[in-house]
Amino acid sequence: MSDFHDEALQRIGKVGADEHLSPSGANIAQVAKFIHDNHPERFEEILRKMARSVPGIENVEAIRNEAGQILLRFSDGPFADPFVSGNMSDGTLRMFAYLILLHDPEPHPLLCIEEPETHLHPGLLPELAEELRDYAVRGGQVFVSTHSPDFLNAIDIRELFFMRKNNGEAEIIPAQDDRMLTELFEAGNELGWLWQHGYAGGANPG
Repeated sequence: MSDFHDEALQRIGKVGADEHLSPSGANIAQVAKFIHDNHPERFEEILRKMARSVPGIENVEAIRNEAGQILLRFSDGPFADPFVSGNMSDGTLRMFAYLILLHDPEPHPLLCIEEPETHLHPGLLPELAEELRDYAVRGGQVFVSTHSPDFLNAIDIRELFFMRKNNGEAEIIPAQDDRMLTELFEAGNELGWLWQHGYAGGANPG
């Protein structure tokens, strides 16, 4: 289960390195160091995608301070001195955390993510959706809960399920079972727009 917390992502990491990211993301520095030290090619891929996603970010380092703690340091092109994680924007830290999570050398067989759109620029959501899709192709099943029309616009109708309460029970409804919704999607309408305008068979915002 992944539900990142801003204060956890900004925290200075404990001594040592961890192999997997915790649900809150509190050990992001330790996991970044583990991937950097043991899977350098994968870490370079994460940096390339980070630079593409967040303009100006040229490098991310996981370094030790005098107490042996691990912290993240971000190099931003226009600035001579790097920034530590506590001084970075929530969106930048979250995008880096998602890239760390989704490039785990040993991916989880089941990954659940709570509202990934939180603090992310809407323009990053299509890229994040593609990263999630790639993770699933590599063998990990992914469940994402979202209230973001921008995220819905980035996925296929076959990937979308609605949750709807019925007599006190929750129903999970494949979006492609809705004939009208499917026809409108295939005609070129985006899923987020259709959901916002009430074409989701009762699973409407609000």
